[in-house]
Amino acid sequence: MAGGGFATSGGGEFEAKITPIVIISCIMAATGGLMFGYDVGVSGGVTSMHPFLKKFFPAVYRKTVLEAGLDSNYCKYDNQGLQLFTSSLYLAALTSTFFASYTTRTMGRRLTMLIAGFFFIAGVAFNAAAQNLAILIVGRILLGCGVGFANQAVPVFLSEIAPSRIRGALNILFQLNVTIGILFANLVNYGTNKISVDGVGDYLLVWLVSQHFS
Repeated sequence: MAGGGFATSGGGEFEAKITPIVIISCIMAATGGLMFGYDVGVSGGVTSMHPFLKKFFPAVYRKTVLEAGLDSNYCKYDNQGLQLFTSSLYLAALTSTFFASYTTRTMGRRLTMLIAGFFFIAGVAFNAAAQNLAILIVGRILLGCGVGFANQAVPVFLSEIAPSRIRGALNILFQLNVTIGILFANLVNYGTNKISVDGVGDYLLVWLVSQHFS
């Protein structure tokens, strides 16, 4: 195992030292789980915010705001575009894992995590500039590719680089960061949902939502 120990000719094993660079590397790698959790947790909150719906899903906005007689959430949010927005990240993540497994095996774990980082940056850029649903979906797909590549490489990297004594603790950082990302997403959703603006402020809120929460 890389970093776990070194075998000797006599069959023994020397335990690798726990150094600051190892701990920092594992913590940084585990942030891939933070991005995953944030992207997963934020979708539900964003799709219920009126400024976001008014901008990208006016049909759903009319059902939730103007048609007060609709009591069922299924009737309000029964929209193919909205469903595509929500599911595109997961479909892209599922598909990209097949390519990520190849890059993880042939090019290494660190390069695969760098590729995931580029996907995340590109996804944020597209969502920040989105003015219609098509661009928003492209951004979500790129974010999904980032999730797929990160989920493929990060657990393997953490398992290989961590010394055996603390391998379990460092490996669980990935799952811990996933839950922390979901928590942050829900806190941000709660805070931004309390903002009441209209006119120019309404457009600004939509822009912020598409930039940070999609």
